[in-house]
Amino acid sequence: MKIKTRVWLLILAAILLVCVAFMFGTRRAPSLTVGIYSDGVCVRRVDLNAVKREERYTVESGDGGSNVILIQPGRICVESADCPDQICVLEGWLPDFGLPIVCLPHNLLIQIEDES
Repeated sequence: MKIKTRVWLLILAAILLVCVAFMFGTRRAPSLTVGIYSDGVCVRRVDLNAVKREERYTVESGDGGSNVILIQPGRICVESADCPDQICVLEGWLPDFGLPIVCLPHNLLIQIEDES
């Protein structure tokens, strides 16, 4: 009988340990907020961790040009632009690339914001 009791106590202790590890291990991911700036003015802020569906957002520049921004869960990029060099499109996904996405002809900036 003593061996059966010890086995059950070990099983219960293991279950309790797994439950505690699960409770403390499932913390919410920190906010990954990006700011979209046009001509130095913030036109939109997006928490990429809160995005549930793919979305396109068009930013019109002061010179008549535009950038189409693709927003997906956890990432953002410039999908298309009517600027001549297309560097903003070639920069790829933020935050994979790490640096801000910049379109100099249209004066557009997409960057990760501090949590503060």
